[in-house]
Amino acid sequence: MTHLRTTWSFRAPAQLTFGTGAAQQVGTWLARAQCRQVLLISDRQLTAAGITPKIDAALRAADVQVGLFEDGQAEPSLDIAQQAIEFARTMRPAAVIGLGGGSNMDLAKVTATVLAHGGRPQDYFGFDRVPGPILPLVCIPTTAGTGSEVSHAAVLTDTAQHVKVSTLSHHLRPRLALVDPDLVAGCPRRVMADAGMDALTHAIEAYTAVDFDRLDVPASEEFPYEGRHPLGDCLAEKAIVLIRQHLASAVDDPHNREAREGMCLAATLAGLAFSNCGVALVHALEYPLGGALHCTHGAGNALLLPHVMRFNLPQRQSALARVAALLGAATESTPEATAAEIAVEAVSALGARVGIPRRIRDLGGTREQLPAFAEKTFAIKRLLKVNPRQASCEDLLGILEAAY
Repeated sequence: MTHLRTTWSFRAPAQLTFGTGAAQQVGTWLARAQCRQVLLISDRQLTAAGITPKIDAALRAADVQVGLFEDGQAEPSLDIAQQAIEFARTMRPAAVIGLGGGSNMDLAKVTATVLAHGGRPQDYFGFDRVPGPILPLVCIPTTAGTGSEVSHAAVLTDTAQHVKVSTLSHHLRPRLALVDPDLVAGCPRRVMADAGMDALTHAIEAYTAVDFDRLDVPASEEFPYEGRHPLGDCLAEKAIVLIRQHLASAVDDPHNREAREGMCLAATLAGLAFSNCGVALVHALEYPLGGALHCTHGAGNALLLPHVMRFNLPQRQSALARVAALLGAATESTPEATAAEIAVEAVSALGARVGIPRRIRDLGGTREQLPAFAEKTFAIKRLLKVNPRQASCEDLLGILEAAY
């Protein structure tokens, strides 16, 4: 253990605008930035829902010309990323807009990176491999969960290796994030549930990450995450409370304005928390599991989260006891160890309430796949370092067995 860190840092998008009608400001902002020709990355579902045309109209009203790539897909593959890049090269945009869930926003980040620096998406996998600023990037979420609108990460699926792969760079944080709760109205129940539990995972992993001054990385070395620190705690705590208050209502009625606004704010706050403090073992386990089983990132995270919380109990009892209270449990006179266990059960119960699959086998996984999942997880060292309790490959297999 190096024990060399005595400071922590916090990063965010250059501008974050939140509230009803925020998305309508996109054209004005781009015109002021002298970006008169832009690439809009969306998908056909958003076009059919009328959301893409609204953004297109706002852009054209500001005399911004639009090239539309609407072949975005959930958990985008390297092939889709390459298609977006080739489309973009035909129009030479001045800026890129990611409209949609985390998948479309991540696709926009990768596209803006390759347009600025050349090469292929694979050239930037890992941390700090983007050599400088990317094309101006605007992110407009239409789901409440991923936090990609404020994060420095982009995830693609390597279908050949059956694993999800990340590009992380502080250059990937958007120039502008427009979080408009109106765009989430009518979000399908399954999407709202998966995305909302993804946000809860972000908040809890940030809140229980290794402390910034215990992160086993020299202070002189760049690392994608800071570890747990006080500002991250503030953001994560508020996100957890908002999710407890609003997720079930938002899933039951996606037209519930108060619930929708609460979940949009929760997702953004959790995104700011995790993209600074870190995500850890839940995400590390989900990358190979999700890549092989083709579940959504949120569903995979939500399934694994209680099992990782239980594994981390010896190192994060106090923090998890606090999570129980934030989730609404009456723990004032409860022993801390008991309250921490209650947090695990509360997360599991919330997942069940909104219809998250409970077991890996429910996603189509087999017991024979678990050792390979554990081995691939063990190779993701940047995430294992952030976990408060260090895990062996045998530990990882034990968590997967418990979740099976």
